[in-house]
Amino acid sequence: MTPALPTVLMDEQALTDFLEAAVGEYQLITAQAPLPCFALLLGHAEAATYHVRRIALGRNARTTDPSARREFRDTIVPAFGPAYENEHRGWWMDSRDLLRASREADALGMDLLGSIHMHPDWHRLGPPSERGQVLSERPTPMDRHLFGRTGWPLNLICYLERRGDAYYHALAAWAPPSPHPSEDIACPELALLVPTSSLLKV
Repeated sequence: MTPALPTVLMDEQALTDFLEAAVGEYQLITAQAPLPCFALLLGHAEAATYHVRRIALGRNARTTDPSARREFRDTIVPAFGPAYENEHRGWWMDSRDLLRASREADALGMDLLGSIHMHPDWHRLGPPSERGQVLSERPTPMDRHLFGRTGWPLNLICYLERRGDAYYHALAAWAPPSPHPSEDIACPELALLVPTSSLLKV
């Protein structure tokens, strides 16, 4: 029997911290620069629950880390298309920031659970040639590839869209795809809950 997938609990402050960073990056996006926003998730992993307590932001080493340059040149661009030659598309966390986040988690008695990244409404913001693919909080083929490569148990995608003067978001949690080639490469979706403590005190 397949074991039940864990439920994800995400603290409001952790989500707020990411949304503030994501909106800041979103405001800088142009039709030529699909700027990403990425962070690591720190918290606690139990048998039936992943509890996200905080995020750890870091720098993007997509164009400076030799391993990242090779990965994009040799694997990602051939597999997912020339759009990924754009140095603003895709994320590779600086190894120094990854180490810092890992040490921060250890010092707090937490686990490094995985990552969260933004999907903007690129079908509205991007050039006409790229407006056919509608992004959402669901993983793209590129996301599935990276989720499988990192092997982190938790991967959050935050879809962010601007309508008028307001920003709206949708959030979803995903497990990595199966490592076995013969099995489905889809990412299992995890139940995700965010508390309402700011609205209701128990």
